[in-house]
Amino acid sequence: MVTEGYAPGRQARGRPPAAAQRGRGTRRRGTGGRSWTGWRFVAPFMAVFALVFLAPIGYSIYLSLYRTQLVGGTAFVGLDNYIKALQDPQFWSGFGRVALFLVVQVPIMLFLALLVALAIDSGRLYGAAFFRISVFLPYAVPAVVATLMWGFMYGTRFGLIGNLNEALGWSLPDPLSPDLILASIGNIVTWEFVGYNMLILYSALRVVSPSLYEAAEIDGAGQFRIIWSIKLPALRGALVIATIFSIIGSFQLFNEPSILKTLAPNSITTYFTPNLYAYSLSFAGQQFDYSAAVAIIMGVITMIIAYIVQLRGMRKAV
Repeated sequence: MVTEGYAPGRQARGRPPAAAQRGRGTRRRGTGGRSWTGWRFVAPFMAVFALVFLAPIGYSIYLSLYRTQLVGGTAFVGLDNYIKALQDPQFWSGFGRVALFLVVQVPIMLFLALLVALAIDSGRLYGAAFFRISVFLPYAVPAVVATLMWGFMYGTRFGLIGNLNEALGWSLPDPLSPDLILASIGNIVTWEFVGYNMLILYSALRVVSPSLYEAAEIDGAGQFRIIWSIKLPALRGALVIATIFSIIGSFQLFNEPSILKTLAPNSITTYFTPNLYAYSLSFAGQQFDYSAAVAIIMGVITMIIAYIVQLRGMRKAV
């Protein structure tokens, strides 16, 4: 007598085993759980990003569309603040000054950072570790402290320049004069950020395969040939990144001129840079709406120029 029931190795057609069904459901739930888990990890950053970055930009755009007057209060003016800023000679004066600063100071700073990175990576520099940390150390000094330190050294009556003139009978030019103040600020910024850019370039050099250097030496290539054919092409991406950071920093120039203004009031005006101009409009002139428009315009210009540099750099790299 044969009893119907479960037989080992036999399954009902079209019906997977219960364990397989449970496994499928588990996999579905696991996939969904993993996706939501990722969003939970990202959520704190997204919240902070929206709070400290997107919200201020949105509020600045909102402010730039209004104008507050003594008579009539706050009124919607659309793009009038932007049109006014684009026709403001003080804004363009400050923009031209930071553009000149960018064209002159950034290449000098990146060239010095490149030389230092190549010197450290060469392996022929005695005390390379100490030299590397010494070059990078100024970046750890706050910009306010660095500017005050250099500002007092620039002083012709109380600083290093004044002491040299008095002790040696020299007549060195005043670094805080209107003709030299931009170069003096460039010297401060270069001193601060050479080490930072050096670290970016040096990190890119460290990932180059040693086999390339060995092959070049076997072929009889000298150090200058190795630098030109191996190291500089390897640094192209890092140079693009350092250039973009330097462009953004140049257009954001604010700390150095705002601090030196107390030491050189005749050389640094309220519109010396666009950021300083926006600050003066907002906190001294109480023109918050117009100041927001100036800041938005500078942000857009900086973004466009940085994007163009990135496109050109990546195109050359390809």
